[in-house]
Amino acid sequence: MTKKSGSADPFAASSAGPGDPLAPVLRPVRAGSGFEEALEQILQVIRLGLVPGGARLPAERELAERMGISRVTLREVLKVLQEQGLVEGRRGRYGGTFVLQRERTPGEEELRRRTAEVDVEDLLRFREVLESGAAGLCAAHGLTGEGAARLRSALRSTGDAPLEEYRRQDTLFHLTLAELAGSPSLTAQYAAVRARVNDLLDCIPLLVRNLEHSQHQHTVLVEAVLDQDADAAREVMREHCAGTAALLRGFLT
Repeated sequence: MTKKSGSADPFAASSAGPGDPLAPVLRPVRAGSGFEEALEQILQVIRLGLVPGGARLPAERELAERMGISRVTLREVLKVLQEQGLVEGRRGRYGGTFVLQRERTPGEEELRRRTAEVDVEDLLRFREVLESGAAGLCAAHGLTGEGAARLRSALRSTGDAPLEEYRRQDTLFHLTLAELAGSPSLTAQYAAVRARVNDLLDCIPLLVRNLEHSQHQHTVLVEAVLDQDADAAREVMREHCAGTAALLRGFLT
C-alpha cells in the first residue's frame, strides 16, 4: 500500500462486461418495485465508492437499461439522491450526474449513531460467512485465466493505492472475489453487507499499520485461491474479517 497522498484518478463507469466494477451491484430489478430497488442499487454504488466522489455516474440510458427501468423512473431516483445531497446534475457537453464528495472520517459520535441503527455483531458475522464462503468457492472451483488476472489486478490496485483511496480499492478487491465465486445471489448479498460495513468504516481513521497488515492478508489470500487451497483461503479470509471486526469494536468501546 502506498502511503502517499493525492487525488483519486478520475473514474468513468463503462457498460457492463468482464471486470466491470458496477456489475456486482447493478442488475435488473423486480417488476413492481423498480423505483425502490433502483434507489437501493445506486445508493450501494455510492456507499461502496464504486463511483468515487467527483466522478460521473453512467449515462441515464445505460443505468436504465442495466436495471430494466424506464428513464422516467430513473430520473425520479436521481432526484431523490440530489435532494439528499449525494449527487448533482450538471449540464453541457461534459454534463451528467456526478457523485458529490462525502465527508471523510465523521468521528466517534457519528459512528455510535450509525451503530445504533444496525446489529453490528450480526452484520460482521454475516460478512465473515459470505467472505469466507466466496474465498473457499473461488479456491475450490478454481479460476479461469481471466478470473485470475482480474484478482491479481485488484490486488495490485490495493497495493498501489494512495492512503485516501485505499478503502475504495479494498472494496473493489473484495467485490471482485465475491463475483468470481460464481453466485450472483452471494455477490448481491455481499454488496449490500459491504455497503453497511463501509458506513461504519467511514467513521474511523485510516491506520497505516492496519492497512499494511490488511494488504499482506490480501496477498496471502490471493496465493491460496490461485493454489486452489480452499481451507487456507477460508481461514485467511476469516482472520481478515476478524481484524476488521476487532478494529470497529475497539472504536466502539
